[in-house]
Amino acid sequence: MSIDKLFILEVFMKKRIVGFTISAVAVVVVAVASFVSFKVYNANAGADKGVAAKVNGEIIYINDLKQSYADHPQIQDKVPFEEFYAKTLDVFVNSKLVYQAATAANIEQTPEYQRQLVTAKEDLARKLYLEKTVDERVTDKAVQDLYNDYKSKFESQKEVKAKHILVDSEAKAKEVIAKLKKGEDFVKLANEYSKDQVELGYFTEDMMVPEFSKAAFSMDKGEFSKTPVKTEFGYHVILVEDVRASKPLELKEIEPQLKNMVTQQVIAKIFEDLRNNAKVEKFTLDGNPIPEKK
Repeated sequence: MSIDKLFILEVFMKKRIVGFTISAVAVVVVAVASFVSFKVYNANAGADKGVAAKVNGEIIYINDLKQSYADHPQIQDKVPFEEFYAKTLDVFVNSKLVYQAATAANIEQTPEYQRQLVTAKEDLARKLYLEKTVDERVTDKAVQDLYNDYKSKFESQKEVKAKHILVDSEAKAKEVIAKLKKGEDFVKLANEYSKDQVELGYFTEDMMVPEFSKAAFSMDKGEFSKTPVKTEFGYHVILVEDVRASKPLELKEIEPQLKNMVTQQVIAKIFEDLRNNAKVEKFTLDGNPIPEKK
């Protein structure tokens, strides 16, 4: 992955994203329902934390739910533990009931259970090995080195900071321009006319559609477009608020992305090293050897 690609922002002109919201409680129940089905907690470790439920004599400890809550930081941001407890205790009870039924049916003695158990053990071993190795290698120094590389290769470009008013027709755009020429406030007119967000922030020429960029980058600071700018999205009236040379982003602004890139590099190196130190033989469906790529 080129480091340059990391910093290309997808502005509204090129891509629109429509979001939707989900009830936090619904998210909690769905997330935990799937989670409890596959994760077994150490009940003894929670013995001193109080009993949450007894299911045919088997205890579910409050600490079990606390551990599940701690394992889901995305839930902690939305729901306090007391609400989490109230909404998910029955999920734990149901999970325990299903496990008891499975035990009574001798599911653990079936060939399919044994097959999936082997797969689960292998998956867990792979997961823990990669997590441990990645944690050891994704260091602050590795992130800093990648940032230094980005800064050394950074090429400054002209940036424009702008607002715009987007309307459906050329006539409306001309009406807006006429009012601007009379001294009316741009933001006030935007709130009245625009069908899109007003603030665009700073952008480089390649971040907008060509017609928009050509107009915006031909204007001076404080200037608004005197004729409507037509694009595939409609008709724009543009106000240029500032013009500057772009600067490298600060480390703190892009640290998560840099850390993700280092992680991907580390994982790729792990696989490369493992393959270089292993004898791997691959075969076609017909049983013919597949040559290793050089």
